[in-house]
Amino acid sequence: MTYRYTLDGPIGTRATLGLIALQSDETIEHDLHRMIPSEGVSLLVSRVPSGLEVSTETLSEMKGHLSEAASLFPRPTRFDAVGYGCTSGTAVIGAPVVAEQVKAGCTTKSVTEPVSGLIAACKALDLKTLGFLSPYVEEVSQSLRSTLERAGIATPVFGSFDEAEEAKVARIDRRSIIDAAVHLAGTGSVEGLFLSCTNLRTLDVIEEIEDKTGLTALSSNLVLGWHLARSGGVAIHNRFGRLSRL
Repeated sequence: MTYRYTLDGPIGTRATLGLIALQSDETIEHDLHRMIPSEGVSLLVSRVPSGLEVSTETLSEMKGHLSEAASLFPRPTRFDAVGYGCTSGTAVIGAPVVAEQVKAGCTTKSVTEPVSGLIAACKALDLKTLGFLSPYVEEVSQSLRSTLERAGIATPVFGSFDEAEEAKVARIDRRSIIDAAVHLAGTGSVEGLFLSCTNLRTLDVIEEIEDKTGLTALSSNLVLGWHLARSGGVAIHNRFGRLSRL
């Protein structure tokens, strides 16, 4: 028996969004699905090969895989926006190159990543100085700090967990992140805090850090999710700190 059928439109009646997550990232998908409304919004995910440890060499190697990762999205899909989920990788590769590589692999109106998201968030919140907390060694974070400096955002205080292994970064617990952020906030005069790395479990500590420090707290997944959703014409849920309520 053969049945007739009719075709419907895409799931994303409001927006169709894409995420290219790192192979080693255990956190970003969970965070973005919690941040971005599901009603009428489709969020499709692909993965890009990434190293078990983070260095400028392993980060730069991702450039050669981005187009292929983007090409693994469903072929008929036309995206409103696609996000690349790597903060340090964007700083090393460069946001314009990331956008070029992603657009070579899929059809999308716009491309974003945590660096462009952070710069846009700082502009929206009028933040010009940030305390910078990273899980990685200082060498990896320096490219990003230099990129922010060129965008007019200073990072006068810096702290790190000094960890290169991604599997351990994904397991750093809530209390360690909060304690480090609160301590860092007291070491210099800044207007906000940035918790770098999409693999770090930051989303659930944003509001507590803001309450304890009085500063605006931002993280890689928060700014990426906010900017990705905004690029697609939708808003994230408003329970993740000051940025989410814009």
